[in-house]
Amino acid sequence: MSEVVPEGWGLIPLKDVCFFQEGPGLRNWQYRDHGIKFINIRCIKDGDIDTSVAQHLSSEEVEEKYQHFLLDEGDYVLSSSGTIGRLARVKRRHLPLLLNTSVIRFRSLDDTKLDSLYLRHFLQSRQFFDKISEQSQGSAQVNFGPTHLNILDAVLPPLPEQKKIASILTSVDEVIEKTQSQIDKLQDLKKGTMNELLNKGIGHTEFKDSELGRIPKNWEVRTLSEVAKVVDCKHRTPTYREEGFPVVRPRDVKFSGIDFEQCVLVDEVDFNDLNENHKPSVGDTIYSRNATFGIGSYVKYSHDFAIGQDVCIISPKNMHPRFLNLYLNSDIVFSQVLNEMSGSTFKRINLGSIKNFKIAVPEYEEQEKLANMISAAISSIHQNEKKQQKYISLKKSLMQDLLTGKVRVSVN
Repeated sequence: MSEVVPEGWGLIPLKDVCFFQEGPGLRNWQYRDHGIKFINIRCIKDGDIDTSVAQHLSSEEVEEKYQHFLLDEGDYVLSSSGTIGRLARVKRRHLPLLLNTSVIRFRSLDDTKLDSLYLRHFLQSRQFFDKISEQSQGSAQVNFGPTHLNILDAVLPPLPEQKKIASILTSVDEVIEKTQSQIDKLQDLKKGTMNELLNKGIGHTEFKDSELGRIPKNWEVRTLSEVAKVVDCKHRTPTYREEGFPVVRPRDVKFSGIDFEQCVLVDEVDFNDLNENHKPSVGDTIYSRNATFGIGSYVKYSHDFAIGQDVCIISPKNMHPRFLNLYLNSDIVFSQVLNEMSGSTFKRINLGSIKNFKIAVPEYEEQEKLANMISAAISSIHQNEKKQQKYISLKKSLMQDLLTGKVRVSVN
């Protein structure tokens, strides 16, 4: 079936308008402690290149064998194997940098035929990856290289329309990047705020030494079992069903809350048995004991669920529930978790260790104030994250509409 081409657009072989090149496939024995850095998939993060995790080849070997694989400012690099689709633009500060296998570089051959910014968005488009997937059918793992790209046809609009489309999508990218920057700053502020408030409290002038460091004079260090009921899971695997009640396992425990979307399900008999010792309720913290150990989800809303293996319930006694949850997710407790994990090959924290967590306990009124202050910072982060997701969804929709010609833009 021939591909539908919007009026005024052209079906053009990608190799006619775009230069692409894959790296040489370097081997471990070639790596050096110093020299010229070379890129790999892990270097491409969040639209940028992190050269701090790059490895080296000797300058002499690069000079002798690989000069033509040295990247240029303005090149786009795209991961083409394993985690495909990571894209970044090479900047002057990244250079000198060598191309490697499983990463392909792209640049426009002629800016009067293919706009460089348009190329960036095309390489992120569903149109591009659908074509790559079609050519990779039958492979155990989707990957692509110059062989696939040499036979790929791109549906391209005229240059003025390319520039207009690129301008629209780039403006959305800028909003996404700005919002992400705000989220990153708020995350740093939240972490600093949590550490400051959970160590020093509000308005204290007198402090004392404790096993948790300097804390306000009127705070007391208690074990978790003194301030909360710690309820273990049933040590058995129930029969999972296609319908029923959710069972929370370690992978479902997130600081932002329980991820019920991925939970396994059990019938009512298993549900009641799993909840025999304690049914999770509002104000409890659901705590992961392995895999994502050291994370506790706060139960904010009433929800019928049970806990699976390697998860426990921490139910506060005479403690502000949200304060206790925040404390359990703080660096203060996480450092205790790491101490328990040191030297262990199987990363799992036992119930006895959890019960012996040390908690610095203020008066209840101060707990509430601290919880509210920290929660306000977290709420700002969540609001920005929701805004970010809306922009990302908007960009995906715009890309599908604009890069296929479904929606046309005026260039007048």
